Amino acid sequence: MVEFALVAPLLLLLMFGIIDFGRVIYTYVTLNQAVNEGARVAIRDSPLLPTNAAVEAAVKVHAVDVVLANPCPNGPITSAAPPANQGWIYITEPDPPTTPEALSPTLEDAPGGEPWANARGSCSATNPAHAHAPLQVTIYYNFVPFTPLIRQVTANNIIISAAATYSTEY
Repeated sequence: MVEFALVAPLLLLLMFGIIDFGRVIYTYVTLNQAVNEGARVAIRDSPLLPTNAAVEAAVKVHAVDVVLANPCPNGPITSAAPPANQGWIYITEPDPPTTPEALSPTLEDAPGGEPWANARGSCSATNPAHAHAPLQVTIYYNFVPFTPLIRQVTANNIIISAAATYSTEY
């Protein structure tokens, strides 16, 4: 019993660490699939060009068991961490600026079909995509492990990021 009392905490830590590692891999693969599907929706040529809402909906459909939001869909991409076990979706040009872009309200957001709607001034406006411009769909996800020791070591967050960049068809 003494040997079990000494070894059991290590075995439990190892077992739950393996479970958390599996959860991280599952989340990472899910997010990669979701950004690829979102980017495919963002670039398609159709009579009604895709909007931010259409891209966000495609990402959310393919992000099974993952909670995603869209605070500023066209950026700027902030360095702040999303809430625990939640993610943020961004639809931008590749390598977007880290500060809001000041563009005229007559311009449109990426990917192409949605009017400029971020009048708050805290979100970026992006020129409408055209002439095979590249678009990038990015997700930043704040993964919180459920193993207490691993949670303490990681300071309650592991930021998982996934991005896909495709050229538009229009």
